[in-house]
Amino acid sequence: MNPVAVIPARYGSKRLPGKPLINLGGKPIIQRVYERVKEAGIFSRVLVATDSEEIVRRVEAFGGEPVLTSPDHRNGTERIAEVAPRIEEDWIVNVQGDEPFVHPQMISDLWESFQRERTAVVGTLCHRISHRRDLWSRNVVKVVSDTQGRALYFSRSPIPYGEAPSDVAEIDGQGPLWYKHVGIYMYRRAFLLRYPMLERSPLEDAEGLEQLRILEHGYEIRVYPTEWETLGIDTEEDLLEARRRCMADAIQLS
Repeated sequence: MNPVAVIPARYGSKRLPGKPLINLGGKPIIQRVYERVKEAGIFSRVLVATDSEEIVRRVEAFGGEPVLTSPDHRNGTERIAEVAPRIEEDWIVNVQGDEPFVHPQMISDLWESFQRERTAVVGTLCHRISHRRDLWSRNVVKVVSDTQGRALYFSRSPIPYGEAPSDVAEIDGQGPLWYKHVGIYMYRRAFLLRYPMLERSPLEDAEGLEQLRILEHGYEIRVYPTEWETLGIDTEEDLLEARRRCMADAIQLS
């Protein structure tokens, strides 16, 4: 049975209000994400879960399938958990609504790996850090895993600790211990049905990271390295970089 993709798209971003509808190379960001997800070619359905009637209208306009959800959700996993009871498939993939450069192969690789898991309830991706700015940016989430690829912790701080990690990370473009979390998740639907019953956790609140609630309640998250890198749009600086990339892609294709 193929998985279902659900793209959470919240209108009220603090730093970029209305972010899913911001124009990026002639299309709203949410449309670019939707089209990249569809290109993976593995999904029985691709849904956009949103709290905004305006986003619903825009998604319908480009031929997507929106689902209107509560405005009270504090993260994407909560929003997708609301949608889970309406889905029959056993596997649900969460691609963040601000990831217009997600590579379709990343998604299909995650599906190929995670469907073989026996104990993990969530699968996700990581990418080797090679730039100092990523290591020290609070907007780039770092992850450490055990020898079997099970997540130990996620943080906005550079983890693990090391002597001058910003320098080590730039030697030949390699950071042997430092990985950024790539915000694509694959969940077992059965787990998502339980997720709303899990209380918010202290580390989740301290870091502002939804995946820590899963770890703090004793569930297993499997992390797979990927060669592909994305650009999440969290700030005005990210938006400018995204527009530069779109312009460069347009020039290459012309």
